[in-house]
Amino acid sequence: MTYNKIYFEELGVTAEFTTFAPDGKTMERHAMLHVEQRGEMFSQQVKRLQEAEEKLLVLTPTLRKVFKRYFFSDIVNQAPCVPADDSCAVCFIQQPPLDGSKVALWVFLQEAEDISVKNGVTIVRSNGYEHYWQMGKYETQGNSYTQTQVMLCDYEEMLESHDMTIERNCIRTWFFVRDVDILYKGMVEARKANFFSQGMTEYTHFIASTGIGGVPQDTKSILVLDTYAIKGIANNQQHYLYAPTHLNPTSEYGVTFERGAIVEFGDRKHLYISGTASINNKGEVVHVGDVIKQAHRMWENVETLLAEGGATFSDVMQIIVYLRDPADYATVKKMFEEKFPETPFVITLAPVCRPQWLIEMECMAIIPNNTKEYRDY
Repeated sequence: MTYNKIYFEELGVTAEFTTFAPDGKTMERHAMLHVEQRGEMFSQQVKRLQEAEEKLLVLTPTLRKVFKRYFFSDIVNQAPCVPADDSCAVCFIQQPPLDGSKVALWVFLQEAEDISVKNGVTIVRSNGYEHYWQMGKYETQGNSYTQTQVMLCDYEEMLESHDMTIERNCIRTWFFVRDVDILYKGMVEARKANFFSQGMTEYTHFIASTGIGGVPQDTKSILVLDTYAIKGIANNQQHYLYAPTHLNPTSEYGVTFERGAIVEFGDRKHLYISGTASINNKGEVVHVGDVIKQAHRMWENVETLLAEGGATFSDVMQIIVYLRDPADYATVKKMFEEKFPETPFVITLAPVCRPQWLIEMECMAIIPNNTKEYRDY
């Protein structure tokens, strides 16, 4: 694992990126791009950001874009100004970057035998696996329950067309919900009903996930769904993380997601840590009203999940931090800079699903593996 930071001075853009590149093996890279304020309109900011993205691609020509997510401050007015990019799956979400800019960008890149994009889905074919990243899925009709059901059914139809199921092949989901304090419940109920219909219960497994506040581009949409699935993995290649000393099963308070998941390949393990907040193993919010203490408990929970999978914070490739109150930004930014001086992260305005939670984070990590039981990544 290597960490790098490049400041493109002429563009006023900082690119923070991590690279996992075992000798002779597939390279992966996560990058967070931040644009500094220069007193101009959004179109100039996003232009500078995309120019920096292209410069980043030139650094390692063997890497190709798999997906990217834009974090906007005003999605309705800003998203139409972003040039189309059909080279990878793309998510647009209003979760304002709290550094004062209008936009930030997360990009995932990797080497692969073949990458194709169709109907907003990036398919990466490599070493007998097919990785399906679908980003930015939304609907415009109905309430949060109905839109969730339609999106999940559409997703399952897509998986079925490629001989997959959500229960067997889906690794990670993200649900971004408009007015999360009001509309989150409908999403939760619809997801639960759908998962049960697909054979997922508290006695089998669910899916690693983040459910958080976020505003879709279309004013009629309530949710945005991002997903990741793999075709070609054996049943025992995916495991789940629980950290029972610190966290309780989510089904105990009526939601249906796993705290984290591991996918094991011959040469590496991928760890996907779901949205994690200041919660204990009874499902209670810890340190109500104190963002500093909540951040410390959140870190402790994430660290315990990582340790269960054999990883540490030094193996984390990227972090997304969600804050309810933008007034906490300066405090939280300093905390993260001190604890994670090299790891790429972005801090956005995105209310967590319980009003008492002031902060939440998610991350991805990679650790080396050496087993002949599975094919390399």
